[in-house]
Amino acid sequence: MEITEAKVALRDSPDKKLKAYATVTFDNAFVVRNIKVIEGTNGLFIAMPSRKVKQPCPKCGFKNELRSKYCNQCAAALPQSAKPAEGEESSSAQLEHKDIAHPITQNFREYLQKTILQAYEQEKAKGTAA
Repeated sequence: MEITEAKVALRDSPDKKLKAYATVTFDNAFVVRNIKVIEGTNGLFIAMPSRKVKQPCPKCGFKNELRSKYCNQCAAALPQSAKPAEGEESSSAQLEHKDIAHPITQNFREYLQKTILQAYEQEKAKGTAA
């Protein structure tokens, strides 16, 4: 599978970790939008598009965001999961989101990240040149 196009939209806020959103086309046939370019402690990396995990209300069945205290439909109290131990916050935050699409192999992930980060650097260079 080849990446046939990678478009990057820069974000304006220089003090934020989110630097850009990318849209990637594969084989001129399939598009993945909202891939994030993020500034981490070890440099730039990509995060695949994701959605928040939901939990059903035991009373009415309405799906509420994970860690909600009350149901948005019937206002019943929702069961709370155990709070994470110290140092486990980042892993519990990851459990709140689930990837919509993601690479299966490490090689393809590296190829995807390299292509998106190259497109990001090119878009960033265009912005400073203008």
